Amino acid sequence: DCGLFQGSAREEQLNQGPFPFEMDDLDFLLLTHAHIDHSGRIPKLYTHGYRGPVYATKATADLCRIMLPDSGHIQESEQEWQNRKARRAGRAETTPLYTMEDAVKSCNLFKPVKYDVSFNPAPDVRVVFRDAGHILGSAVLEIWVTEDGQTSKIVFSGDLGNNDMPILRDPTVLDGADYLVIESTYGGRKHPRAQDEVERFVTIINETIDGGGNVVIPSFAVGRTQEIIYELFRQEERFRSRREKFLRTKVYIDSPLAISATAVFRQNTDCYDEEARRYIADGKNPLDFPDLHFTPSVDESKWLNEDPGSKIIISASGMCDAGRIKHHLKHNLWRPESTILFVGYQAEGTLGRRIVEGADKVRVFGDEIVVRARVESIEGFSGHADCDGLINWIAAMRHKPAQILLVHGETESLETFAETIGRRFGLETHIASLNETVTLGLPVAHRRIVPERLRDPRMVLATYALDTLQADFISAMEQFKQEVARAKTQEELEALLAVLPTRIAATAGELVESHALPEG
Repeated sequence: DCGLFQGSAREEQLNQGPFPFEMDDLDFLLLTHAHIDHSGRIPKLYTHGYRGPVYATKATADLCRIMLPDSGHIQESEQEWQNRKARRAGRAETTPLYTMEDAVKSCNLFKPVKYDVSFNPAPDVRVVFRDAGHILGSAVLEIWVTEDGQTSKIVFSGDLGNNDMPILRDPTVLDGADYLVIESTYGGRKHPRAQDEVERFVTIINETIDGGGNVVIPSFAVGRTQEIIYELFRQEERFRSRREKFLRTKVYIDSPLAISATAVFRQNTDCYDEEARRYIADGKNPLDFPDLHFTPSVDESKWLNEDPGSKIIISASGMCDAGRIKHHLKHNLWRPESTILFVGYQAEGTLGRRIVEGADKVRVFGDEIVVRARVESIEGFSGHADCDGLINWIAAMRHKPAQILLVHGETESLETFAETIGRRFGLETHIASLNETVTLGLPVAHRRIVPERLRDPRMVLATYALDTLQADFISAMEQFKQEVARAKTQEELEALLAVLPTRIAATAGELVESHALPEG
C-alpha cells in the first residue's frame, strides 16, 4: 500500500516528505484496497519515476480510476487556495503533491488480479489476494518468499472488514502465517450489535424527520455510502406495509465521487454476498430505490440547503475535512431540529472528530458555527472489524504466526490490542512505528529497499519527534514571514528585523523543550 497521511495538519505534512527508498529499488506494489489512506500516494510514486506494476483486484483498480484523479483535483484545488494566500502575503508559491493528470497516468500502472488465484510478481515471490470484506475489492495479502530453499509466509491484513456487513462477503479465514501484519483501528473497542444499530439508525431518521429537520450523514464516498444505500433499501423492503415516514423521506447522494463509486459497485456484482446476489436475481437493484436521488451538479447541491423540506443528505468526505459535506454542516450544525449522523471512523485532528467529541463550536470555511444539532454516531456501518472480530480472525488460523506486527491504529488501540493478543495467544507482538525497519527473520540476503537500521527504540522516538518538530518549526517560520510581509512602514520593518533572530532562537528552544527527544 502507499496511502496519504490523513488527520491533523501535522500528520498531513508527512505527505510532503521524501520516500525512504529509491524508485529503481521498487520492483512492484501490492495494493489492498482503494481507500485514499492506502492508495493516495501512488500518483506521487509515479511523479517520482516509478513505472512498475501496481497489483490490485479489478474492483480496486476500477475504484482507483475515479478516486485517485479526484484526489489529484483536491490537491490542486487546496494548493491553489494556499497559493492565493501566499500571493497576498508576499510568500513564494508551492506546487501540489500531484495533479489530476498525474493521477490519471498512474492508473495505467494497475494490473488487475483475481481473488484466490496465485501469481508471481517477482522470482521466488508468490502472492494470493483474499477477500477482506472491508470495501468492494478489498484484499488480505498472502505472500510467500523463498530463498536458499526456505519459504516463509507473510500475511498483510490491509483493512479487515466486519462479518455480516451489507453487500460484501465476510473476510476470508486463512490457514495461517509465519508473520502477520494486521490493522488495529478498533483493536481496543467492541462494536454494538449490528441489529441494534440498524434499529437505532431508523429511529434517529424518523425522529429527525418528525421534528422537521435534515439528517446529514458524512460518509466515505466508497464503501459506507453504498452500504447506507443498501440498508435504506432493505429497510424500505421491511417497512413497506407500515408506510412509515421513513419510506416517504427523500434521500440525496451529494458527492460526485460517491455517485461514480456507486456505479462501480453496480458493475462489480461478483464481489457481492449471497443476499445481495439474491436481490439481483429477483430483478431488484439493492443500490437503488424510488426516493433515492443523485445530485452531481453544484447547483443541485446548493438547492438541498435552499429547500425547506426534511431530507436525508449523504455526502463526502466522511471525516468532514473536504468536499460538499462542509456546506451541509454549515447549514445544519446550528439547527437543533437537524441531526448529524456519523457512520464511520473519525481520525484525530479532523473536523468530524471534533464534532463527535462534543465541540460547542467549530470553524467551517473560516466561519465559527455553533453546534446545536443532534449529533449521533453509529458503529454498525463500520468497515473495520472490532477487537473481537480481529481476535476471532487470528484464532481461526490453524498455524499461528511466530510474530504479529500491529499497524493502522491510534496509540491506545494498538496497546490494548497488543495486550489482548498476548493474553489470548501468548504470541510475540510488536507495535510498528513510522520509518521503522523490522527484521522478520526472513533469510533474504539480496538488496534491501530500506537499509538495515539499528533496532534501538530511541531511533523511532527521535524520528517522530523530529518530524513533528520540523512541522511546528515551519509553521512558526510562516507566521514570522507573514509579520514581515505585513510591515507597513520602514520603522516597523526595522523593529521586526531587529528582534527576529532572538524570537527565532526563543521559538526553536521552546519547540525543542516541548517535543520529547530521547536522551542520549
